[in-house]
Amino acid sequence: MFCCLRTVRRLCLDKILLQCVLQSRTLSGADAINALRPFYFAVHPDFFGQHPKEREVNENSLKRLNGYLENLQKPGFRSFKPTQLTFYVREREPNSSNVQESFSASGFRAVSFTLHTRDLLSTVLDILNSCSLSTEHVQSLNVNSQPHKEAKSTVNRPIKWDKTYYSFTGFKDPEEELEQAQRVETTLLSWLDDNEASAVKKLKKSLPLRKELERLKIELSHELQLSDIRWQRSWGIAHRCSQLHSLGRLVQQRPEILENVKGRTVVFTDRSGMSAAGHVMLGTMDVHHHWTKIFERLPKYYKLQKRLLLLEDRISQLLGGIQVIYIEELQPLLTLEEYFETLNSFYNKLRDSRLPFHPRSLRGLQMILESDRYAPSLHEFGHFMIPTVCDPAALQWFIFSKAQEARENLKRKEEMMITEKELINTSTERFSLDRLYKEPSVSSAQMIDCCKRLLEESLPYLQGMHLCISHFYSVLQDGDLCIPWNWKN
Repeated sequence: MFCCLRTVRRLCLDKILLQCVLQSRTLSGADAINALRPFYFAVHPDFFGQHPKEREVNENSLKRLNGYLENLQKPGFRSFKPTQLTFYVREREPNSSNVQESFSASGFRAVSFTLHTRDLLSTVLDILNSCSLSTEHVQSLNVNSQPHKEAKSTVNRPIKWDKTYYSFTGFKDPEEELEQAQRVETTLLSWLDDNEASAVKKLKKSLPLRKELERLKIELSHELQLSDIRWQRSWGIAHRCSQLHSLGRLVQQRPEILENVKGRTVVFTDRSGMSAAGHVMLGTMDVHHHWTKIFERLPKYYKLQKRLLLLEDRISQLLGGIQVIYIEELQPLLTLEEYFETLNSFYNKLRDSRLPFHPRSLRGLQMILESDRYAPSLHEFGHFMIPTVCDPAALQWFIFSKAQEARENLKRKEEMMITEKELINTSTERFSLDRLYKEPSVSSAQMIDCCKRLLEESLPYLQGMHLCISHFYSVLQDGDLCIPWNWKN
């Protein structure tokens, strides 16, 4: 017995000494950011401005990654749950064997990996290797300079103690904790229980800014006679207030140039101009001088918009009356000029092919043009998704063969939109939510399924909260609760 206790005591001392060594060799937070620069460059949402789905996925994953890295730097923080992340990467490089990878319709590489390391260096190396990025620059930092595999097998390798050590000392076995975390999937109730307090605290802190944002939005919309003010990306409340204050200052300095914006929607986004949907875009990184130029140029944009509408009508006539539409939520963010060029190129191709569509035979149907597809397809909501490079003969055959299905889908879409709206209103009232909304990447069918299942639960945690239906669990910086649409009970 005494021999066993001496062994345990020696093991405890060894563990303390080894932890000291580990602490002396770990990355600092600044080192980690520097080491991850190639990764941030490859996945930064600003580089995906024309691809809303990929940009949104990267934004959400970066928030979760930053939270994971922050927890790693907290002294004494031990409760680590494996975190699965997905990023779209701009480069196409050879893929590592242990990473799930696929390509989106726009050609970006989708990389999925799970983080479960407990130190910054191993985490940084895992991220870089998962995205097929070089790790050589990490060796130049004043930390463990061994290659990733060697580092894992020595300094950064979790210590594998005998099971009797944990029995005698009462310490938790990290391997067993990890296995349990991987086996037990996060449930909605357990996650809400763990995160309600944090969300309430952030929400209360954001309430004054939320009121300020609403006041600024109402005042500017009234003063400029705007149809709406929107944000393309999920910026925080403070960021949005700052953008409205900037617009307000411009109104005071140059009121005459804002006459042309009456009746329009202003969208704060990554670049300035007019969007394909006809909205005035104000780039958040641009200064007042750039915004002023956009407002002065609006009359020219309106003339181009009239030409664009005429071009859509001509395409419609060549395709039997099918309506050409642009859907902001599903298509890349295009400027008016870019969309006009796309339409014009497609129109010239159609005109030269002289397809024999019967006039008005396809009235009531809809289509969108896409530059990053090669084969036509039919969306679940009933509109055709037509590549600009599509062969005219193949296009004709596809539209004819799918016309009836498209009409059925369009009818189902109308019914689904009504059901979705009713369920959102019912859920908001049932749980006394302040707001219930979804991310653009969540479909109506997914939202309906989510709301129906929520209504079967008793969820007192949600009273007065802002609930966002997404693809992951998260508490946003202003207290909004994000839950996946396919949450588990």
